[in-house]
Amino acid sequence: MNVHLTPELKKLVQDEVSTGNYASASEVIREGLRLLIEDRKWRDDARAKLAEGLAQAKAGKLVDGAKAVSRLRKRIDEQQAE
Repeated sequence: MNVHLTPELKKLVQDEVSTGNYASASEVIREGLRLLIEDRKWRDDARAKLAEGLAQAKAGKLVDGAKAVSRLRKRIDEQQAE
């Protein structure tokens, strides 16, 4: 597989290799692709959670903000006490 990079991206890859962060240009590209996959998964998860929250809101399953914060603070206090 051949990949053509812009001069800026080529310099970035070369800089990463020259600083010793990666042993080769291939490692830099693999890491970039791995991060792309993680980013897509994070976005998909976020979209699913947003959709779930919107569905709950439409169904009237809302929680008062002050009550929610109070519950979270109580949980944090309980965990810190353990």
